Formats: sequence, C-alpha cells, structure tokens
Amino acid sequence: MAIYHLAVKSVSRSTGRSAVAAVAYRAGVCLENERDGLVHDYTRRGGVEDAFIVAPEGAEWAQDRSALWNAAEAAEKRKDAKVAREYELALPAELDAGQRRDL
Repeated sequence: MAIYHLAVKSVSRSTGRSAVAAVAYRAGVCLENERDGLVHDYTRRGGVEDAFIVAPEGAEWAQDRSALWNAAEAAEKRKDAKVAREYELALPAELDAGQRRDL
C-alpha cells in the first residue's frame, strides 16, 4: 500500500528566511539573492531527483530560477512578508523515477 506525505510551509522574512535560499536548497543549485547579496550554494547537496518550474505559457522568463525567485523577493517590501510557500510531497516508493516525474 502506497503511503504519501505532504507538508506545506511558509517562507517568511520574519523568521529570517528567504525564497531564494529555500529554492536553492530544494533544487540543489547555486543562487544569488539580489536583495542582500548572499550566495546560496547547495550544488553538493544529494538526494534531489528532479527540479523543475511549472509556469504558464508566455512566462518563459520564469523558467530562469534566479530571475523568478529574485522577482518574488522584490515584489514584497515588508520586513515580515511571506515571500513563498514550500510544498513538500513524498511520492510512493513503488513508482520508479520516470513514473514519479510523470506524476
């Protein structure tokens, strides 16, 4: 029997987090936060099977991870703003990597 897990978390400046840092960690990439100049490098992080961006047609600029998340940070001006939400979903182990990607 397949068991799943879903957790939704807010990325809020009031807790000292940034959307750019959270995305760099989840995707296992290196991104620079233009708001504070910090570089978040998680390229050596293991366990990331796939990382992709789902964006509507006409928003090709959003496929650039750095541009998308720096724009999300710039859109909010308040020091206690919620700049993103994390959706953590664990898919069934019975599926292979290709089936999980398709799902």
